[in-house]
Amino acid sequence: MPSGKQTKYIVVSGGVISGIGKGIIASSTGLLLKTLGLTVTSIKIDPYLNIDAGTLSPLDHGEVFVLNDGGEVDLDLGNYERYLNVTLTRDNNITTGKIYREVIEKERRGDYLGKTVQVVPHITNAIQDWVERVGNMPTSDHGRSPDVCIVELGGTVGDIESAPFIEAMRQFQFRVGHDNFCLIHVSLVPVVGAVGEQKTKPTQASVRDLRGLGLSPDILACRSSMPFEDGIREKLSMFCQVSPKQVFSVHDCESLYHVPILLQQQGIIDVLTDRLKLAQLSIAPEICAEGDSLWTQWREFARRRARDLDEVTIAIVGKYTYLADSYISVVKALEHAALNVNRKVKISWVEASDLEDATMHKDPLKYHEAWQHLCAANGILVPGGFGERGVEGKILASKWAREHSIPYLGICLGMQVAVIDFARSVCGIPGAFSAEFREDCEEPVVVFMPEIDRTTMGGTMRLGSRPTAFQDNEFARTSMIRKLYGSADEVHERHRHRYEVNPEKVKELEAKGMHFVGRDAETGERMEILELENHPYFVGVQYHPEYLTRPLNPSPPFLGLLLAASGQLDVYLSGQDVSRDMETKLKM
Repeated sequence: MPSGKQTKYIVVSGGVISGIGKGIIASSTGLLLKTLGLTVTSIKIDPYLNIDAGTLSPLDHGEVFVLNDGGEVDLDLGNYERYLNVTLTRDNNITTGKIYREVIEKERRGDYLGKTVQVVPHITNAIQDWVERVGNMPTSDHGRSPDVCIVELGGTVGDIESAPFIEAMRQFQFRVGHDNFCLIHVSLVPVVGAVGEQKTKPTQASVRDLRGLGLSPDILACRSSMPFEDGIREKLSMFCQVSPKQVFSVHDCESLYHVPILLQQQGIIDVLTDRLKLAQLSIAPEICAEGDSLWTQWREFARRRARDLDEVTIAIVGKYTYLADSYISVVKALEHAALNVNRKVKISWVEASDLEDATMHKDPLKYHEAWQHLCAANGILVPGGFGERGVEGKILASKWAREHSIPYLGICLGMQVAVIDFARSVCGIPGAFSAEFREDCEEPVVVFMPEIDRTTMGGTMRLGSRPTAFQDNEFARTSMIRKLYGSADEVHERHRHRYEVNPEKVKELEAKGMHFVGRDAETGERMEILELENHPYFVGVQYHPEYLTRPLNPSPPFLGLLLAASGQLDVYLSGQDVSRDMETKLKM
């Protein structure tokens, strides 16, 4: 690309209600642009005052997603990384807290030369400067400055906390120029009444509010439970002042992986190419070829998702199961792994506290249902979490998997509870527990990491990408998890934890058959990966492998769990292509 080129910006706003899929539409649009050979990056704007998402409850805001640089960010950045196959940074997530902190720090230094610091122009200028800076940062996939930057505005038009960002984008369209700014407005077309009539008034009102704030949508992406009825597209076009070809029906479909296909079939690439003059961009032929290959692979992946494949049931034993978004990356990692071995994953949600002592349980029915789901599962996954609630239930889930040879994957706390169970049941240490839940524990097999700050909460954990080295011993060299990683000597995965396996207990645990096959590459003292001997698949990892999963490149620990749960792990580890083998059988 020639130096000094202008990045194109696509802003995605939302109207009527929150949570209607702006992130998926933004990610899908970015994916489609990548199929043209364009370099794409993304920014998520969250209008809350928190500096980052790290201190937010998963039940309030969904999963906290962790980036390579240790940034704790909104879960939508996980969607962007998975769809666009890029590595983002903490600067790709803007919050009101970050902007105000930056402006106030400048004011304290005297950067404003005695001027009165105001929302307009100082806050709005800071937002624009941040967007433009990140929009020109080289991407991780090709190391080139982006051709296109997707900017998702969190919340809905009209929210008081979003007002400075809306105003900043109103100004920004003139800063970058008409041909470099496109606004996609995501709205709801509800289906109401006995006959299921689609109503356009909510979208009309939302667009009217947006125009009143100085922004006019170039594309309407209308969410609905069903495709447009006759005349709906034309009605929206007339009242929202956009061409019919700029109105898109984003109706419920077989899976989220079909959304890019849905948009492509309705001609969004042509609309964006015309609106942003994308044909004028110079793109290397080899990158165009990569785009063609990406689209072919994506369509095949979506087709596989829609097929009637054999089901594999995985029980997720967690403490935030009432909101599936709390574990969205775990769910995506399971889906990616399953589809890459031609299986469909069925998730059985088990609230960890429901597995605990029946005699003390408030609801015996929930206790029996929880155990029924656990016992019926083909595999068990215990994800990360904080706090003591439900931890004994997680320990029981690990114990069940260990004793009954059920494939098991423990992530972060899920690895730690596996250690607690093993210490209690196999090593004969009945008082084994974690110092996280009982500081005066007599036999702490999980302890607080000495370098971690105990005085503050935000950003003080061991965060981001860290290297893990596989050990040079007989068991580790031939372990299942190492083979799943391609027999690598070292792997880089993302972390988010304050506690670790007590290094003083490791020899005692390994003597009984719990092998710590991976340790941190920096000191060799921190346990990162465990695997049990004489078990079909029992793996625990201190890091969070779900953060690096990709639709076309699933996470190895999750791949191992799905292979073991579907009875294909031995075949896969012997070197046979399970995916191709199954494709042949399905065509017969």
